[in-house]
Amino acid sequence: MDNLTHSLVGAVLGRMGLKRVSPRAMPALIIAANLPDIDSWIAPWLGLSPRTFHRGFTHGLGGLVILPLVAVAIILLWEKLQLSKEGPVKFGGLLLACFLGVLSHPLLDLMNTYGVRLLEPFSHRCFYGDTLFIVDPWIWIMLILGLEFSWRAERLGQNWTRPAAWSFTAVLAYIGANAFISVDAVRAAEPLVQRLTPPRMVVAGEVPLEFWKRQVMWRGDKIAGTAEYDVFGGVRLDPKVVPLDLDDPRLLAAKRSDASVCNFLFWSRMPVVIQVDGRAYLSDQRFPALRRTTFMVPLDKR
Repeated sequence: MDNLTHSLVGAVLGRMGLKRVSPRAMPALIIAANLPDIDSWIAPWLGLSPRTFHRGFTHGLGGLVILPLVAVAIILLWEKLQLSKEGPVKFGGLLLACFLGVLSHPLLDLMNTYGVRLLEPFSHRCFYGDTLFIVDPWIWIMLILGLEFSWRAERLGQNWTRPAAWSFTAVLAYIGANAFISVDAVRAAEPLVQRLTPPRMVVAGEVPLEFWKRQVMWRGDKIAGTAEYDVFGGVRLDPKVVPLDLDDPRLLAAKRSDASVCNFLFWSRMPVVIQVDGRAYLSDQRFPALRRTTFMVPLDKR
């Protein structure tokens, strides 16, 4: 998910009562909720592909052990540089807030088709929620309203944790509803795909803003295609079918010698070889709109 969503979730967790566990708990929650995305920044320093390294170690079990301590260190360093009017931090409470903030990040990222390697460094397996688009303004609205009503309740001397809790509950219900929509989209598309080829994978891709719709992507042994799903209108299979071309000799050769191709295949969930202007590229079915930028690796080195 985008970093605004992660920040809002950290703030709502604080307004649900976690800000009481220690002075500076609120900024700690927001920092910790964003900290796993540091992997995209440090990957080039380690000589790694940001696309491949992203949502790996820092989003997995390793990150859950190390990053809360990093967030605590950031807060303690800030304490040394600036005197706090709230009193000294409570290490145990601050560590708890940082742990929950870090934990919220991979759980949210798990909700979309990009995937998260939750078991890193013990396993490279990627998990996919296929539930939320990476940027979801509906979630922003629910969280911002929860924060606003929580602040207003606190100013009036009322229970300020309740609005935040209701906001958080609404987001959980929204996620659950979207998960059901994705499952139903796959269920509705599979019989139609079966008429063309035995489906090896059917994925319900999220659609921006229109959460009641899905862009369904499917693939068999040799061919692939898409379908459009609408809660109110059902599923419609796109008649266009494309070959996967994973037996392309250029791909087979590149897998043995090209690090960028190996990195892409390590990350990719739905790899496909496509032809653009007479040249071959390795791409991924999940991100057709971004193929010409992030998600295309040339196989023809001309």
